[in-house]
Amino acid sequence: MKKVKTRDRILNASLSLFNSTGEPNVTTLLISDELDISPGNLYYHFKSKGDIVEELFDSYEREMADLLDVPGDADISLDQFSFFLHLLFETVARYRFLYQDLVNVLSRYDQLQTRFRRILNKKTDGFRTLCESFRRQQLMTINDDELQALCQQLTLTACYWSSFDTLSHLDDRNSVDPGRGVYQMMYLMLPYFAEDGQDQIAMMSQDYIG
Repeated sequence: MKKVKTRDRILNASLSLFNSTGEPNVTTLLISDELDISPGNLYYHFKSKGDIVEELFDSYEREMADLLDVPGDADISLDQFSFFLHLLFETVARYRFLYQDLVNVLSRYDQLQTRFRRILNKKTDGFRTLCESFRRQQLMTINDDELQALCQQLTLTACYWSSFDTLSHLDDRNSVDPGRGVYQMMYLMLPYFAEDGQDQIAMMSQDYIG
């Protein structure tokens, strides 16, 4: 039982350090110092920092897979959509070290590249399913080419918003507000909604910047 608890402590401390300091700046020695354990104790559970990164990525991948499993035949409401976006950005914020240094992280851990691309594709597919639900309900007017471009833009924003937002808070990398990302995403979609939908989105968006 003690081993499991120590392993979880290592993962939690590593995630916190990666997010606040940046993964390249964190060493296994820093992690062991943070936990007040010996480097040998850490290496008993993880042979390298790369093993820690990979296990954190496993958790991130599972959370994203559950979130992006959007039913294709469901009639999604705008309230449900905003809740989905909030959960999405909360997950991104929880593992933001991946996004804040994405290219460098994936270049150092090339075994994660295919898996991350798969998640990106699932995000795009999830946004398409949601938008097609809105279109089927006649809440949204958008042609196929516009839909493809919009879903790619939503994926791009979800992927790089964390890095953009961090630029405004370089003195405090822990200052994370998923609501700012939700606000931007909803306004990307606003022009394609009917007037009633636009009014609802505008009202809902205020909750995320208030």
